[in-house]
Amino acid sequence: MDHTRVIRWLRVLLPLAALAILSGLFLLGRSPDPERAIPYADGAAGDRTARPGMTAPDYAGVTAGGATLTLRAARADPAGDSGSASQVMLDWRAPDGLAASVTAGAATLDTGRITLAQGVRATLSSGWVLTAPAMTADTATDRLSAPAQVAALAPFGRLTAGGMVLSRGPEGAHVLELNGGVRLLYQP
Repeated sequence: MDHTRVIRWLRVLLPLAALAILSGLFLLGRSPDPERAIPYADGAAGDRTARPGMTAPDYAGVTAGGATLTLRAARADPAGDSGSASQVMLDWRAPDGLAASVTAGAATLDTGRITLAQGVRATLSSGWVLTAPAMTADTATDRLSAPAQVAALAPFGRLTAGGMVLSRGPEGAHVLELNGGVRLLYQP
C-alpha cells in the first residue's frame, strides 16, 4: 500500500472516530444529581433581595479633628439619612498617635455619629482594652464614649466604671476619662 493512500484513509477515519467517541460521551453521560449541587447561598435568596443593603461595605474618611477612620461591616442596611450595620469593625487613628480598634455586633449610623452595640470591645494602642454594652463614636468631635457600665483591662490592672469618655484634652493629646463609680483592682 502506498504511503499517500494511508494518509488519505486516516484523514477520513480519525475525524469519524473522534465524532463517534464524542457522541458516545454525550449519549451515555449521566444527568446531574440535584442533591449534590453546589450551594451558592445559605438562607433564603428572597430575603436577601427583598431588603436593600450591601454586603461587606468598607468606608474610610478623615474626621474634623484629623483622625483617620475606617469602618467595615458584614452587612449594611440604609434607612433614609441613617442606617444600620452588623458585625462592625471601626479603626480610628488620631494625629497624636493614639489608635483604637473597636468591634461590635451591630451599629447604627447617623450624621456624624456611629452608635455601636452588642458586645462592644475597644482596644487602644496605649494597652487598654475596654468592653461595654454600647459606645458612641462622634466623628465631629473625635470623641468615643460609653454611657453605661464599662470594664477595662489596663496595663496596671482591671477597672470598672459607670461610663467612659475618650476625647481630646486641653493640651491636644487624647485623654481617657472613666466616671461613675470607678473601681480598680491593682495588679503590679
